Parts: sequence; structure tokens; C-alpha cells
Amino acid sequence: MKRHFIFLIILLFTLPAMSQIRVDLNRKINREANRRANRQADNAVDKSFNKVEDGIGGMFKKKKGNSDADQEKDSKGTNESNSGAAFGAFTSLSPAEGDVTTLPIQCSWEIPDMETYKFTVHLEGDDWMDWLTKTTSKNQCTFSGLPTATKNLKWQVIAVGNGERLESPWQNFTLSDETNGASKPAKPEVQWAKFDFVPGDEVIFEDGPSADEENGEFPSRWDLLEGQVEIASVDGETVIMFLDGGSIIPYLKNSDTDYLPEVFTIEFDFYRPQDGNRITIYLTDQKNQRGLYDDYQEFDITPFRVDAPGGITAEHSGRDYKYCEQGCWTHISVAFTKGKLKVYIDDTRVINIPRYEFNPTGFTFYPYFADAAEGKAFYAKNFRIAKGGVKYYDRVLSDGKIIVNGIRFDVNKATIKPESNGAINEIFELMQKQPTLNFSVEGHTDSDGDEALNQSLSESRARAVMERLIDMGIPANRLKSAGWGESKPIGENTTAEGKANNRRVEFVKF
Repeated sequence: MKRHFIFLIILLFTLPAMSQIRVDLNRKINREANRRANRQADNAVDKSFNKVEDGIGGMFKKKKGNSDADQEKDSKGTNESNSGAAFGAFTSLSPAEGDVTTLPIQCSWEIPDMETYKFTVHLEGDDWMDWLTKTTSKNQCTFSGLPTATKNLKWQVIAVGNGERLESPWQNFTLSDETNGASKPAKPEVQWAKFDFVPGDEVIFEDGPSADEENGEFPSRWDLLEGQVEIASVDGETVIMFLDGGSIIPYLKNSDTDYLPEVFTIEFDFYRPQDGNRITIYLTDQKNQRGLYDDYQEFDITPFRVDAPGGITAEHSGRDYKYCEQGCWTHISVAFTKGKLKVYIDDTRVINIPRYEFNPTGFTFYPYFADAAEGKAFYAKNFRIAKGGVKYYDRVLSDGKIIVNGIRFDVNKATIKPESNGAINEIFELMQKQPTLNFSVEGHTDSDGDEALNQSLSESRARAVMERLIDMGIPANRLKSAGWGESKPIGENTTAEGKANNRRVEFVKF
């Protein structure tokens, strides 16, 4: 009887404890389900109990480190990690809820028996597709880079060990504009010459085409591979018009040989019509160099993109596929220097191949899907192939002057064209590096037109270049200008190439 009485007393004390266990376990299951549903649990439950003593029951105990006060805070969802108070098994979570921190983000925490756990830390931003995750055996980790410039962040640490998994609550914090407590760092000073094109100094093929070309005839400076190509006038300017496809190559006496030197430049302007496609150029003569040309030397070019041999593709940094939807003119420049090849769209370099695996031997120009009947005629003008060239400083040392035919102007004007920037920038940098070097900027023309007008034009153009350099920062006392008109030719004025070489700007040392 006495034994039964003792059992009833123990049972009366045990039943409330077992009921509390059932409530605690249900609470833990519900919280875990909520956390997995929205990845944002406000609290984490870490409760355990000892075995029932003597096979009947006994009193249940929490793990060390979880006081009754902690249990009360946990049940109320209170987070006092800023003051170091425990939350579940974790204490001293940093950055804590509501903190403002800087890059790099330093996460840290405390947990009993830390050396027996492995930790995984998740960092998440408002606009990220996924977490940043790090795994460590220490109680700290660092995030030095973020996938976006987001400011609102949250992090969580998960501990696995001793046969259990513990999770901290998510800590929401803000990333400051400042770094390491100091003022926001200045942007890095980037020096990048996006247009460093300098034309060759000896023209070997030139076609404007000339205003003397007869409208409706095939351009006299070219040979035809296929399609339909004729001279036309567009906005009062003589151009080459591609009516139905059309593939042309320069008409040269030595076109069946490799006529491109180991250092050369190619330039031209093309007009892509509304809803037009692309142009294709080959660095081979597709008609006459049957034993030399390589089909793989194909460049597909649009006003915003270049596809080069070997699968190399690049776009103009300031344009996309919508650029030129209504039609536009585009200037293309190609520079080849002993195996190194660059391609430029207008004033931006888009292709820079350090080791071009093919040997350029000639030039073929082909507007893809040109069709005048559908309003998609392509136009082209200002073709120039030039051999070049010795570095500017070496020319000054040997000749006392630099001859530049890459500075271009509007027709019968002193307005400098954008494609001249590469040559002008080279002169500017040379004068910056050589502070004792002074130049007389001297303009020259070919013999076309009135001699007096050519004289005046050469003076105006030389003065325009001098003023550009002064605006860029060269002291005015290091520069002067002069014009010589057509009086000092260096080539024959009877050929297009000779005239192109005569239209030049010289920088003469003084």
C-alpha cells in the first residue's frame, strides 16, 4: 500500500512535466515549419531533456547555457543579442539586429562547446537570387564582396555537431556608404585609351570616291566579285551604293599578291539602312588571291558590334542592338601591327587581339543582305589603306617632324572629324612626356580646287589643330601654326593615293 502511494505521488509530479514536454515539442515543430516556409524565423527553439530516472520519469532538464530567464525570452520572441544575452544556444551575434556596418562584413557569434560544431553562415540581400554561404569551424567569418550594391542585408549561422543542428535567428542589418568607418572611397582613377587609333603614314589605296565619278556607273577604283554596285549621290556627297548584295575589292596592279604590309591600317565609312543587317570584311582578296586568301579572315560588323575570327565578339560600350534602328553612318578603323589587331567603331576600340593567327593579304568589302528594291541599300565612302608607321617620337628624332595624314576635316572646312582624335591624342601625350618639345603645326592640301582657297584652308586647319592641343592642356607658348596650301606636295597630285598623302598635317619641331 505504501509502495502504491509513493508511485501515485511520483506520477502526480511527472504528468505536468510530460505535458510541458509535449507543448514544447509542438512549439518547436511549428516554429521549424514556419522558418522553412519563409526563411525568416524570429526565434529558434533549442530544448532537450535527460532520460527519465529509475525507469519511471524524473525531472527534465535543459542543456547548460539555457537558463529559465533565457527560456522566458525565447518564448516571447525577445532578441537581446546586442547586450550579449543568450538567444537559444547563440550569444553575441554580430552584426546584430538593426546594426549599421561597413564592408568587409565581419560576422561573429558565441555558442557553448564551440569546438565540437561546424558552422555555416548565410548572407542574403533584398535583391539577390541566392545566398552567399561560408562554412567554418571558427566562430567568425568575413564577406568582402557583394553581388549587388544592396544596402539591406540579413545573416544567419547554423551549427551542426553533437548529433544536433542549431540555428540562430536571422539578423537584419544595413550596409553603410562608408568603408571601415572612414569616408566613402573615391572612385579609382582609370586611364584607358578607348580610341588610340593612329593611321598609317603612307597611303597605298584611297577612294573617296571622287566627285568626278559618274553617277550610276561602277566605281572605277574597285573590282567586282559579285552583286550590283554603283556610284550614287547621297545628301550631295558621292558614295558607293550597294543595290543587291555586292562584294568589291580594291583594283590594284598587284592584287594577286600579298599587298598588306606587316604594319597597316584600313578605314572606311558605311551607312546601314533602317532594318539593315551588317557588313562583312575580309582581310584577303576573295577574287584574286585564290592561292593566298583564308576564308576564316571574316569580320561581321554593325554600328554596335564586331564578330571577329576565332569566335571573338565585342560590342561598343555605349550602344546596343537598338542603336541605328533608323539608319546611320559609322566609321570603322582597323589597325594591324606585326600580328596584333585592333578594330574600332567610331571613336571606341571594340576588338583588341594580341596575336592574330592569320596573315592578312588583301581586302574585300561586302554589305550583307543589301537590297535597294526593299529600301535597304548600303552606302560606303572614305576608304583608305595605309602603310604605317614609325612611332612619333622616333620620327621627330630622325626627321625633326611628324607627318600625320590621320587628322581629317569636313569637306572644305576646318572642322576636325572625330576619327582624328587618336592621332591628336598621340601628339598630346608625346608633348606631355617631352616637356622641351615644341611644335609648329603646319597644314597642307592637294592641288584640287583654287590655290588661294587651298592656302587659306590649310592655315585654318593648322590653327584648329593647334587650338585643340591648347584646349587639352598644352601651353600656348609651345605651339604655333602655319599653312602651306598645295605648295609642298610629297606625292603625285595625279593619283588618289598621292593626293591623300599630300592632304596632311605636319608637326615640325622648333
